[in-house]
Amino acid sequence: MEIHQGRSSVEQLLIFKKKKKKKTSETPHWHFKACFKDLSEFKWTKNGQDFDPYQDPRLITLHDSGTFIIPNNGNLTEFQGNYRCFATNKLGTAMSEEIEFIVPNIPKFPKEIIDPIEVMEGQSVILECNPPKGIPPLQIYWMTLSLQHIEQDERVSVGLNGNLYFSNAIETDSRRDYCCFAAFPRIRTIVQKTAMSVVVKSSTLKLEYFCTLSTSAFSPTPKVEWVKIGFHKLPERAVVESHGKLLTIEMVNEEDEGKYMCRVKNPHGEVVHYFHVSVEGDANSVEGERFSVYKNGSLEIHNVMKEDMGEYSCFAQNTEGKVAIAATLEVKDPTRIVDPPHDLRVLVGTTIQFSCQAEFDPSFGDDFEILWEKDGMTLNGSENARYILDDGVLEIINVSFGDQGFYVCVARTPVDQDMAVAQLSVVDVPGPPEDVVLSEHNGRSVKLQWIPGDDHNSSITKFVIEFEESQHEPGSWREMMRVPGNHHFALLNLHGHVDYRFRVSATNEVGRGRPSQATERYKTPASAPDKNPENIKIEGHLPHEMDLNWEPLSPIEHNGPGLEYKVSYRRQGTGEDWTEHMVKRHSFVVKNTPTFVLYEIKIQAKNHAGWGPDPEIITAYSGEDFPSAAPENVAIDGMNNTMVKVRWDHVHKDKLNGHLGGYRISFWRLRSLLNSKKTHGDKHTLTFSGERNHTVITGLRPFSEYSLIVMAFNSRGNGPGSHPISFQTPEGVPGQVSALSVTNVQNHKITLTWSPPVDANGLIIGYILQYQLINDTEELGSPTTLNISADSSKLHLQDLEAMSKYKFYLRCCTRVGCGPAVSEERTTVAEASLASIHGGISNQGWFIGLMCAIALLTLIVLIACFVNRNKGGKYSEEGIGLALDQSNITKTAVLSYVSHVLHSDDEKPLKSSQHSLNGDLKGGDSGDSMVDYGDEDAHFNEDGSFIGEYSGRKERVSMEIKGNNQSTGWNSLNPMK
Repeated sequence: MEIHQGRSSVEQLLIFKKKKKKKTSETPHWHFKACFKDLSEFKWTKNGQDFDPYQDPRLITLHDSGTFIIPNNGNLTEFQGNYRCFATNKLGTAMSEEIEFIVPNIPKFPKEIIDPIEVMEGQSVILECNPPKGIPPLQIYWMTLSLQHIEQDERVSVGLNGNLYFSNAIETDSRRDYCCFAAFPRIRTIVQKTAMSVVVKSSTLKLEYFCTLSTSAFSPTPKVEWVKIGFHKLPERAVVESHGKLLTIEMVNEEDEGKYMCRVKNPHGEVVHYFHVSVEGDANSVEGERFSVYKNGSLEIHNVMKEDMGEYSCFAQNTEGKVAIAATLEVKDPTRIVDPPHDLRVLVGTTIQFSCQAEFDPSFGDDFEILWEKDGMTLNGSENARYILDDGVLEIINVSFGDQGFYVCVARTPVDQDMAVAQLSVVDVPGPPEDVVLSEHNGRSVKLQWIPGDDHNSSITKFVIEFEESQHEPGSWREMMRVPGNHHFALLNLHGHVDYRFRVSATNEVGRGRPSQATERYKTPASAPDKNPENIKIEGHLPHEMDLNWEPLSPIEHNGPGLEYKVSYRRQGTGEDWTEHMVKRHSFVVKNTPTFVLYEIKIQAKNHAGWGPDPEIITAYSGEDFPSAAPENVAIDGMNNTMVKVRWDHVHKDKLNGHLGGYRISFWRLRSLLNSKKTHGDKHTLTFSGERNHTVITGLRPFSEYSLIVMAFNSRGNGPGSHPISFQTPEGVPGQVSALSVTNVQNHKITLTWSPPVDANGLIIGYILQYQLINDTEELGSPTTLNISADSSKLHLQDLEAMSKYKFYLRCCTRVGCGPAVSEERTTVAEASLASIHGGISNQGWFIGLMCAIALLTLIVLIACFVNRNKGGKYSEEGIGLALDQSNITKTAVLSYVSHVLHSDDEKPLKSSQHSLNGDLKGGDSGDSMVDYGDEDAHFNEDGSFIGEYSGRKERVSMEIKGNNQSTGWNSLNPMK
């Protein structure tokens, strides 16, 4: 504390000053400082008694300064008290204000047991807080044990004294965890009072209470209004808060003096209370409304701003003279937390982070710090490895329940500080229930009670009760039942002859907690079975038997030793007596039954203690046999070349010998109508459940003969088949042509060969060929269409363009239509000339052969001429004839050789690529057709070479096609349709 003192008066400034904590563990001190001039002596008093700081060696005194220091060595309590400083000179004595030195202890609520408060609905309730004394300011919070704030409204509010007021109680106010929390921000401590319980009992009688001083006893909730006596309205600076129950006037001045009235009223009446307000000190405005000078010389500046910085001088004078004192005012930016930490609710064992960011005056630099505190203790990362503090962020690793509470972020500079509080709530699965006991034992009934364990800040939603028995599955815990979370007992209905143990576990929003300790064992007495077998199944696997099977009672359901089952059965509607058998297993076979006859069956459980309840009678049929008759009047209606509709008459129920399962159709292909030989193809079977008498068979092959039978079936199997019925499918379009290839590719000619389609699907009447020029961009030229006879498998095309790419499409046709196309592409070779082709004409074999033949012929002629000339003159006719004959022989040989060279097929055929044609080619029909050259004089070999008159005999000729020939065959086919 510092006391600044003048000559004839004392100007006081109290500062609770704690030196900034350095990196070392420097201990803070408290200063009592007296500043004065021209003083002859001074003295201190403590609690009204003289006090000399120079006589206490524990104190640090500064010579002739009037200041002493109390070092913080851990013994500050005995220095508590009220101090006053007296300064004396020749003009008189000045006295300081009394200074109270307090060494604060951590305030605590007393440990006490508070009885529950029971009130009737509509009655008022006051929950007293009575907070402990501590360094002000004091802040009061009312919350639950799970740290949920008690909601305040016009009916529920907290008074200035910290008490919680209910003007009229309602049933939902009942709870056992009302807690008062007292917060002391100066010492950064929050303490909690023992929880209080309130029980509000419902009543149809509404009580009416009227109190003279408060609103806490009104039913229904009253309204509160404030009035200043003699005025029409409250001062403009007046603020009404806390649902009308708190009146605050900011910056009080003399005009605010007067009498104030609080009026509380409801439909039953009203109560008023008066407050007298007096304003001390005569404040005068100096240079603006923010400056006030009081009679004692004090200067107060309201809402300090930066421009208020500077040096202020105070002048005082009397008859003895005039004195002055100067003071320097520095205005700093306030320290303010701009991003406070937020409340967290986390699962135990997780890692959390609190973030706290603040703004402060930059002139403080390194003198600014952010501290984190909990329960009045500063958190230090070096002392607890789970705490990590870094740049305003507090991280807690592996959070435990001991970490929950209120965390205070303190942003501090040497002159001010700002604080923000965040609450950490830690949740987990509930703890195990305690004191689990059995009571009210009543044979096979018992009451189970327990006390809930800690809910770990998450309300319990349900309890799970489990049991373990020692006879059938010892050590195995099984769930018995579940009860709501607000129930703490359950009535258990048990099986007989079982030695039980029980345990309870709780569940909240986090999950299911650990179970409680097991109860003592409780053994129930034996009793008759409570139930009979369930899920009875009756099947007839053989014609004269009936198999019975059921779900047996579990061991714990036996209720006692000696469990057996009584099986009873009889034919329905015959008046027969029940046939009964006692069995220990859970199955039985009834033998020698008629085929498929309706029986009545019942099964009853029994043990040594007695019979189970009367069993339910069920009905079922005895064993089935194969159907004994086949469907009649089977008929087939053709729908198209791959689909037929089949119809038949139902088999009479007397011939089914069981429950009708449905019908089966078996069919198989006998032959193609192109062949006369019948074969038995793969059999296909279709199954239809229920009372069907028709179906459609799809996926048949066109132009084929099939055979078909129909039969009924039940669970035993198929009955006899109907008489086989044969039917034929009409023609269809054929499949793709097989093995289309392009050979003998020349400059203007080309040869196509193919095989008929594998699936003709009818009588082939011909083929359609379409071809067209294409280029590298796959653009198509106008197509040319040719019709080809059905018995052809080869075609020669001529008059094509040299060095051109063609695409060919070939389709096979029946009387129904044409099938999908197969395609091929080829490019014709280049045109031959004396110009250089492919590296020069001199490199071509035929050219070399021709030149050799001409050279040989010339040589023979020259030799003949030379011989004749040597004989002396004229050419004889014989010689010439010989020469000509020789020349003819040579000519014939040469021509034959040239013909062989020109027509030899040295090129290998290009690799084919077949694919379907998606639709017909567009464009006009050229009308060209095939011409048979078989009767002409000119003949061609199969490779297209010319034979002419050199042919020794007439052979089967090939066909050479030109684009402009006329159709000679069946022109009814239209490939463009």
